[in-house]
Amino acid sequence: QVCTFPCSCPSQPLQCPVGTSHVWDGCGCCKVCARQLGELCSLHRPCDHHKGLYCDFSKIRRGSGICLANEGATCDLLGKIYLNGESFQPTCKLQCICMDGAIGCIPLCSDDLRLPSPECPSPRRVKFHNKCCEEWVCEEGAEENRFGTAMAVFREAPAHKPELNSLQENCLVQTTEWSMCSRSCGMGISTRVTNDNPQCRLEKENRLCMVRPCDFSVEKTKKGKKCVRTPKQRQSLHFEFSGCTSTRSYRPRFCGSCSDGRCCTPFLTSTMDVEFHCPEGDFFQRKMMFIKMCSCHYDCPRDNDIFLATYHRRMIGDHI
Repeated sequence: QVCTFPCSCPSQPLQCPVGTSHVWDGCGCCKVCARQLGELCSLHRPCDHHKGLYCDFSKIRRGSGICLANEGATCDLLGKIYLNGESFQPTCKLQCICMDGAIGCIPLCSDDLRLPSPECPSPRRVKFHNKCCEEWVCEEGAEENRFGTAMAVFREAPAHKPELNSLQENCLVQTTEWSMCSRSCGMGISTRVTNDNPQCRLEKENRLCMVRPCDFSVEKTKKGKKCVRTPKQRQSLHFEFSGCTSTRSYRPRFCGSCSDGRCCTPFLTSTMDVEFHCPEGDFFQRKMMFIKMCSCHYDCPRDNDIFLATYHRRMIGDHI
């Protein structure tokens, strides 16, 4: 009765606080900013179900309720207890949420890197006393040395081709190898740093990765062999990420296992765009790693030892 059709939604883009989901209203008409723990909610102002919140209408009358969290473990951070589903800011640089005993945070400050350029020959980060996040400033030295550092990462434009003076066309592309997947099974993240962008600025890139599913059963090794390095999935599957499912099915290769104590990890990979479809009706694309070949080695990551691990292997031969 409170829904009106046809739907009428604001024309302006939705602006929500950092860490707040965009969700459909109860009528299925418009995307709105999800209400958070302890806030008032209604059919037109639903709670953030991605964080396990629901609208309890038993506390308040007249079609309004209050957002409560489903039962779950609390979080302890530096002696302070946070409820399941509660959002908080431990510092001005982080926005965090407690989700069933686990704390997840997103940075509020940019972690981009910046290369020297003719317009900014000596960039450096500066902390201002009235601002939380550091900002890039450009220092100019002597006039004769102004372009010295900048030219180290920029090609000189030929005199007969003045149209090549744009930053992108003169940029010497620098790209690191992809890091190893953040998880040994299931969906994880792999990162690299590149300046292959219109601003010729070093930025971090992410891609999804899956070395093997967590319920992956490796076929038995043949007689005389100790490893099954790169078995291919017999049946096609849909990838799942944050509750959303890939629109296409795939038959990816995964890394197997070794019976002689060695680790089996990706060695040769490629990167493709994968489209995902969410229950709310949204579509989005993410870069994802696809394995071409795995290798067995003794340079294994140590369990629960992120500081002393000697695991420095990198994947090679990647192309998009």
